[in-house]
Amino acid sequence: MKKTIEYILEGREKKITEDDVVRQPLPHQKFRFANPFIVLHHMGPVVIQPGQLSRIHPHPHRGFSPYTFMLQGEGYHRDNAGNDKVLKAGGVQWMFAGRGILHSEGPTDELLKHGGTQEIIQLWINAPKAHKWDEPFYQAATREQLPLVLQGDGLNFRLASGDYEDKTGPIKNFTPVISIIGEITTGKTASFTATPGYWTLLYITRGDVVVNGETIAAHNLIVFSKENEDIAVTATTDAQVLYLSAQPLEEPVAAKDNFVMNTPEENEQAISDYKNGLFGSLSF
Repeated sequence: MKKTIEYILEGREKKITEDDVVRQPLPHQKFRFANPFIVLHHMGPVVIQPGQLSRIHPHPHRGFSPYTFMLQGEGYHRDNAGNDKVLKAGGVQWMFAGRGILHSEGPTDELLKHGGTQEIIQLWINAPKAHKWDEPFYQAATREQLPLVLQGDGLNFRLASGDYEDKTGPIKNFTPVISIIGEITTGKTASFTATPGYWTLLYITRGDVVVNGETIAAHNLIVFSKENEDIAVTATTDAQVLYLSAQPLEEPVAAKDNFVMNTPEENEQAISDYKNGLFGSLSF
């Protein structure tokens, strides 16, 4: 049976640094969290001019995982757990912050030198209370390493994490999180099957689609009811969508600044720990 659409959340512009603006459909004034999905930020497409400077300087995280989809361009990741990586278009990366990490990110030196277009989606995936104080870790996968799913005429979908159609995405998580990114040609339909009882979300990165009979434009996030399993997505213009589904994490959520914990007191402790240097250092 078809799933019911409970919310359509528009991605509103939000300034995250002096120079960087994202669209943020989650959290939203109409709907806070679909725990473990805490934040969805869509940056770009941004045209970078040759010689331009752009960087998000070192900053802390604790208690969750920033999960990045590089839609266009390329970006670097650097953290004080020793990871120093470049993420190319079509690739994904998952940094588990755990008990605390510092990282910096931005367009690569090559992209800044020659110019180009960059577009990113970053999710914040909450960690269960039992794992919030684990050691940080980093993982990444290229576009070519993502298994193809939902194959058909005019469809091109890649599985980044979780299990779908007897395939397993390369990105691992503490709780079952299914993430699929892909394109639909005008007039074609992608039919998703969700697990009843799971949170299921669909973000329209570009194009216009009809979802279970309702027309929805780009930069909107759909939150479905947990009941039933069928989702039909028909593109009325060439479209790209991000499908997300996960077992609900039935724990309290307290999010503040760059931290996602279970209580406000734990967030204040994280802020204090960062100010007192307990997160360590990162020079770039």
